[in-house]
Amino acid sequence: MKISKNLARTALFLGVCVLLYLLFAPYYLKQSFTHWYPDLDDYKIFENDTVETAQPIPWEYASNYNKKEFTKEALSYLESHETTAFLVIQDGKILHESYWDNGSDSVHSNLFSVTKSIVSLLIGIAIDEGKIESVDESIGKYIPEFSNDNRGDITIQNLLTMSSGLDWNEIYTSPFSITTQAYYGNNLRKLTTQQKLVATPGKRFKYLSGDTQLLSYIVEKATGVTVSKYAQEKIWKPLGAEYPALWSKDSKNGDERAFCCFHTNAKDIARIGQLVLDKGMWNGKRIVSESYMREATEAKTYLLDRDDNELVFYAYQWWILPTKNGPVPYMRGHKGQYIYSIPDKNAVVVRLGEKKALEEIGYITEDITHYLEIGLSLLE
Repeated sequence: MKISKNLARTALFLGVCVLLYLLFAPYYLKQSFTHWYPDLDDYKIFENDTVETAQPIPWEYASNYNKKEFTKEALSYLESHETTAFLVIQDGKILHESYWDNGSDSVHSNLFSVTKSIVSLLIGIAIDEGKIESVDESIGKYIPEFSNDNRGDITIQNLLTMSSGLDWNEIYTSPFSITTQAYYGNNLRKLTTQQKLVATPGKRFKYLSGDTQLLSYIVEKATGVTVSKYAQEKIWKPLGAEYPALWSKDSKNGDERAFCCFHTNAKDIARIGQLVLDKGMWNGKRIVSESYMREATEAKTYLLDRDDNELVFYAYQWWILPTKNGPVPYMRGHKGQYIYSIPDKNAVVVRLGEKKALEEIGYITEDITHYLEIGLSLLE
């Protein structure tokens, strides 16, 4: 009887704790504990804006499409890391495509931080159209919350190069980090405009998702439309995407999660990889200026990395992978979403999936070079 009473008291105590949690925990924390960890299909748990397409332009297929198979080692690696899509395009034609599990050529998949590169393109297009004067403009002109203190002197270029000096804490494993609050919260604007300046801007690279979110506010202020609509009209429709994309928001009438949450498929996101190869052109039409595209994909060596070396692996929201045949610009997202643009092969390699490698080699995880090698092996 005594044991039963103790169990009853424990159950009551736990029940009260759960009730208090449900009543008083912040919205983002409830969402975090409910959904626990970001997934490729998180568009199902968020509000979304649809990024519509216009006249689809399907990819052509190479004459030797899917003729070359993965080696046993490559296939084992892809499957052990829960790859959902692997795509290789060369000379503007699909050479290889494979899908696993829930992956397909049309399924919506969260690209996570690949989204940052899309925001960079929107900045470039707004500059081309004269809606933004240049990357040297101060952000206080566009973000009122920053206009009355020294944060307003941060430049657009500082945000593009992740050298703003703001105090964002890029931690994915803690339910209490600002990154978790941004991902699961419902008031991004308030959260991201409360950041403090803790370092001199334009000196050192430090990866901050908040910088990209601020860039999205600049796009909206400069263009008068949401980043979803601007992307729709300036990128998605002109590129002839086959399927509408989804861009997750913090609430029904709120802001796009510009640092993380563009959802599309491998074949449509490969169009941006091809855009890089073609220096801002698509099927003979200029999408973004060659000068901006070059700046966006050339490492900013005037900045320092965390070890006080020249920054050789990052540009304007694009990663750079040094290789023996020259630098390879690539887009990169949580869980191993990678889109490589390989100039010397005139090729694009896309890998989407659920799992990335944990082993780090310098500033990257070892899977980044491994997937590139697998893609190159299909090109040889």
